[in-house]
Amino acid sequence: MNDDQLLRYSRHILLPEIDVAGQEAILGARVLVVGAGGLGSPAAMYLAAAGVGTLALADDDAVDLTNLQRQILHSTQAVGQPKVESGRDTLHRLNPLCRVETIARRLEGEALAEQVAAADVVLDCSDNFATRHGVNRACVRHRKPLVSGAAIRFDGQVSVFDMRRPQAACYHCLFPEGDDVEEVRCAVMGVFAPLVGIIGATQAAEALKLIVGCGEPLAGRLLLLDGLSMTWRSVAFGRDPGCAVCGSAAR
Repeated sequence: MNDDQLLRYSRHILLPEIDVAGQEAILGARVLVVGAGGLGSPAAMYLAAAGVGTLALADDDAVDLTNLQRQILHSTQAVGQPKVESGRDTLHRLNPLCRVETIARRLEGEALAEQVAAADVVLDCSDNFATRHGVNRACVRHRKPLVSGAAIRFDGQVSVFDMRRPQAACYHCLFPEGDDVEEVRCAVMGVFAPLVGIIGATQAAEALKLIVGCGEPLAGRLLLLDGLSMTWRSVAFGRDPGCAVCGSAAR
């Protein structure tokens, strides 16, 4: 690190759990953020501010006026722009030392697998089960830690799925694909603006802990937030031996 970096990241370096070695790990990390909306906005901003060397930002959507109530990565002037371009501009203003790679399409198939394979940590900040399960399959295949978040109305959830850990569960273990799970969208149900900030910032915190190797990640625990009462619950879960993605038969 040069003198400017030592000064910029000094409040991280003062933390013995991070120190110079941890900050250098952050500077050398590549993080894939899938979704540049409500969750991806605060997650990407905190990761860039913290000094993540490369952020790959993936989203196929454009900024809409209805996004601005909660998607703090974007401004009124950015309405109509691709979200990844608006996001890149905001992140560069926040920290020009952070390299932002834009992926202005829906990641799937081999393109998704390639991006996941190149990342140190993957953040699922999407808003649909198809993308979440696709990202999970790629993370299991390439053994990459996944930080998953979701938020709707006043309810949020976040967890970590890290197949590098013994007996780790994957997203499919917790939310099996094909189950009759009702998919709800912000466009129909609404979402409390600060909720996505809380969950997205928590995703960024978990990603940084994974990069540095400090603390205890949310692996095997689903953290649930009721924004109306501002209460958190932690629910433990384990691997499903019969999981179609990470179970014995799949492996």
